[in-house]
Amino acid sequence: MKFRTLFISIVLLAAVALSACGPATIVANPLPPQRTMMVNGTGMVMLKPDIAYINIGVHSEKPTASEAVSTNNDQTQQVVDALKTSGVDAKDIRTTNFSIYPNTQYDPQTGKQTSTTYVVDNTVYVTVRNLDKLGDLLDATVKAGANSINSIQFDVQDKSTAIKQARDAAVKDARTQAQELAAASGVALGDLQMVSFFDSIPTPTDAYGKGGGGGGSAMAAPSVPVSAGQLTITVTVSMTYEIR
Repeated sequence: MKFRTLFISIVLLAAVALSACGPATIVANPLPPQRTMMVNGTGMVMLKPDIAYINIGVHSEKPTASEAVSTNNDQTQQVVDALKTSGVDAKDIRTTNFSIYPNTQYDPQTGKQTSTTYVVDNTVYVTVRNLDKLGDLLDATVKAGANSINSIQFDVQDKSTAIKQARDAAVKDARTQAQELAAASGVALGDLQMVSFFDSIPTPTDAYGKGGGGGGSAMAAPSVPVSAGQLTITVTVSMTYEIR
């Protein structure tokens, strides 16, 4: 009786041991890791700007607020008229800033107030669509009373075609690199597994800045020379291929 009990216990223990080992022995062979190759391609397109944005300001300072406003209004209107005469459409002229504030002077010895003048600043944002006339336009606005040109930003109105060209060039560059690397490594390219890209599209670039006050004599040279330069659109593409 004792022997039988012991035998049964041994059998049961063996069964438990086999069942514990069972799952570990029934394992499917894992698939071999997929071999891939990742390449980066770059496409660049150079563009000639065809539009410019300018901030043109009129700065006035007079003993009274009413005089400062009146003087500034007259000068600003003359600037706007000069812009229109130079071919700028009214819809491309927009006031972006108008401010008036007192400018108080003090005696440096006593610290007492000596006088107060009033300053008026008026800035118009101008879109120039004919860059060939940009230099003459700047000269005309200065002669009309503008005494602050804060910046000239050059841009391209429609970049969609150039972006597509840059992407196509980047993909072609990446594909060529993959083919060359595969041939040099003695492997064959398989299916394309992944594509990602990054566009570097330039924002309008500042090409010129000029501030001033009290008159436009500092910029009174005929036909201000301005160079638009070029804008560069860059696209980077990452492509991952299966290799065999």
